[in-house]
Amino acid sequence: MKRHIITTADGSSTIQIEDWNEQYHSIHGAIQEANHVYIKHGLLFFIADHEPAETAEISILEIGFGTGLNALLTFFKSEELSKTINYVGVEAFPVSAEELQQLNYTSEIADSKAIFKALHETPWEESHEISEVFQITKQQKFFKDISEENAYDIIYFDAFGARVQPELWTEDIFKLMYNALRPNGVLTTYAAIGRVKRILLSLGFEVERLPGPPGKRHMLRAVKR
Repeated sequence: MKRHIITTADGSSTIQIEDWNEQYHSIHGAIQEANHVYIKHGLLFFIADHEPAETAEISILEIGFGTGLNALLTFFKSEELSKTINYVGVEAFPVSAEELQQLNYTSEIADSKAIFKALHETPWEESHEISEVFQITKQQKFFKDISEENAYDIIYFDAFGARVQPELWTEDIFKLMYNALRPNGVLTTYAAIGRVKRILLSLGFEVERLPGPPGKRHMLRAVKR
């Protein structure tokens, strides 16, 4: 499928898949969307919802590692808050080195060039320390092959939309997400479609429909109570 780099409304870039008319991030702002959906309503919410001792070390699973933008922003937040984060990014089809070189995140996010490079150059299937408080493992596999149970505090569910990949937004997939989360763990996603909300509720999640990032009315956050 034909792919090319586009600039979103906040000046940050993303990858567009022309055949699907689908992007890796919102055309209304890639960095704005990531900060709103995953940092504010995922990581920061989890920290605020738990006692400090429970957030000294946080495990995050990202469904759709993609360009690494969510991991990059999470790294800087972990440094800012002095929170130890174990980050696992799952991706079936890694972004090419040529595409990564065309993304402008390192010019949009201060002091990020070396970190962005490290996140992408560390070998897959191995755990690597990017700093004293941030460790990453990238796994190349399909989402349906996730088998961990009670392993993660937060899930960033950032798969391509249900319009183009409905098989990623099924009860079977979200059951795997429920199992992978620890009690009181948080799943956050840019999606807000009613069918997904109903699936999450049926699995036992406590679900909120929240204001979305720029250009999108709503998003979903689910907590495994």
